[in-house]
Amino acid sequence: MSSRGPAASKKLLTGLIGAPIAHSASPAMHERAAEALGLRGHYQLIEVAGADATGLRMMLEGVRRLGFAGVNVTFPYKEAVVPLLDELASTAAIMAAVNTVVVRNNRLIGHNTDTTGFARAVKPLLAPSGNAVAVIGTGGVGKAIAFALASLKVADLRIFDSDPARAEKLAALLAKHGGARVARSVEDALDGATGLVNGTPVGMLPNRDTPVPASLLRENLWVADAVYSPLITPLLAAAREKGARIMTGRELAIYQAADAFELFTGLAPSTEVMGEAFDAVMAARSAAYQAA
Repeated sequence: MSSRGPAASKKLLTGLIGAPIAHSASPAMHERAAEALGLRGHYQLIEVAGADATGLRMMLEGVRRLGFAGVNVTFPYKEAVVPLLDELASTAAIMAAVNTVVVRNNRLIGHNTDTTGFARAVKPLLAPSGNAVAVIGTGGVGKAIAFALASLKVADLRIFDSDPARAEKLAALLAKHGGARVARSVEDALDGATGLVNGTPVGMLPNRDTPVPASLLRENLWVADAVYSPLITPLLAAAREKGARIMTGRELAIYQAADAFELFTGLAPSTEVMGEAFDAVMAARSAAYQAA
């Protein structure tokens, strides 16, 4: 549909709540997808660091009142927003983590498209059977990744978090969805694993650390990272050096955005268009970095 057609007068206001988010490719992806569907889209970055429940409630009330179709939610608020919403979709309720808030009939409804997005992204890496996957980090995105893997029938799911109580809590949530084993350490999580996913923000610029020592990586292990700034994180660079298959955060970023866009609008966006927008953002960022 041409952006000059009758639908071009329709406005779409969406956004992102989190911190830090200046690096986000979401505005480009959502606005380009809207344009391709003949909508006038604006995606607003709402960056507020250190917000407490009162601050988050005020932001969400603004979303409700100011004409937003909805907002995405990212680190560090994916779990903190849950008790502030009017309703939760079933998966988001089970996980107690939300990355997409849709406004419907003046009600704020929480969803989790990190789960559906990661399931779409990781499926090509999984073997027909015998998958043993380690997930590092059990916060908002780590939860989504674990539930996505459970939905794909990964029989041997290991989860590790520097906060053991948080890992135990996620294991309890997964008990009715295929189950997961809490690993005692990163080494324990990776023992005999066929795949590894970083569900922490470790490695996101300006951080240049890695959640897994390079010595634990090997050729017969696929490695995925939820971080996409940079695309090749220190973890992925080390895994590639070992000859492991890698998956950047690109696919998760695109698929979760596409699923969120459809929830906001009821329209299925082009993932190709969103991917082109994502790639353009990353190319511009890389050029700016090299020029600096």
